[in-house]
Amino acid sequence: MHPVLYIDSVDQATALLKPRRIEILKRLGEPRTCPELAAEFGESAQNIYYHVKALEQAGLVEKVGERRVRGTVEGRYQARAHAYWLAPQLVGQIGGPRTTQDQTSLRYLLSLAEEVQSDVGHLAQQVEAGQSVPSLSLSANIYLPDGDRRAAFLKDVQSTFERLAREYGRPADEASAPTTAGPDFRLALACYPHQPS
Repeated sequence: MHPVLYIDSVDQATALLKPRRIEILKRLGEPRTCPELAAEFGESAQNIYYHVKALEQAGLVEKVGERRVRGTVEGRYQARAHAYWLAPQLVGQIGGPRTTQDQTSLRYLLSLAEEVQSDVGHLAQQVEAGQSVPSLSLSANIYLPDGDRRAAFLKDVQSTFERLAREYGRPADEASAPTTAGPDFRLALACYPHQPS
């Protein structure tokens, strides 16, 4: 299995971005048959087979073996990677037209996620080299059922970020100067609709 499979094809992305298929992929870290998956999901093997074959045709799952059970042959399937990374340029091409604002917001979110992933990869190398890497991670589920509450939340977030930037940010005249007193830290915030698993 690949550690990460980079998806830059609309067909692959369209095959992947369905909740049931994502759940199937999560369970295919080890070779499984469609009847085994069907039992876990409480669905028919035929329905699971439909999703697995779509993932296989898209190159996201591969058939790794077969076994004979009561006169029939069952395929054993496994995910091709532990993780899948969606190319940012696909955001505006999947699922039909979206508003410009939504496209811009999602592209920025994907770009930010790529930057954070790249930074974390470099930090992991420092840890492996025995260096100390202080970091902080926070996560919370926010309930924003209507426009008024979203606007109030956005205002709170903006004022909090501005206060943190003023209090802890590097002065503008020092922004491009080499760091001598210690490392700079990056603070990134993302807020997006979340589907509980």
